[in-house]
Amino acid sequence: MMSVLPYLVAVWIFLAGCYGLATSRNLIHAVGCLAVCQAATYVLLIAVGYRDGATAPVHSDIEPGSRPLVDPVVQALALTDVVVGATVTALLLALILQISKRHGTVDPDELSELRG
Repeated sequence: MMSVLPYLVAVWIFLAGCYGLATSRNLIHAVGCLAVCQAATYVLLIAVGYRDGATAPVHSDIEPGSRPLVDPVVQALALTDVVVGATVTALLLALILQISKRHGTVDPDELSELRG
């Protein structure tokens, strides 16, 4: 059960973000819910890269192959995911700010000019 728990937590966080995104009546709230969905990928990447009893991949003082190491690629992907998530959130909030200035609202139902 413990090996499946991080994956279940990631799915739960993702579904909570998707529920908030689907029921949102505010664009800023929708961006926050999208950030919650993004946080599920952090948990998923950490769960994929975790190895029980492993150490950091620093090879200066240990014999190669003497103990298990954590995969550094997964750590780099998680860090990249954090940076991309922050950038996307900042861009979306800047777009919402412009929408609010032009239309005076952040309610998606009141933005009739944006409908196709």
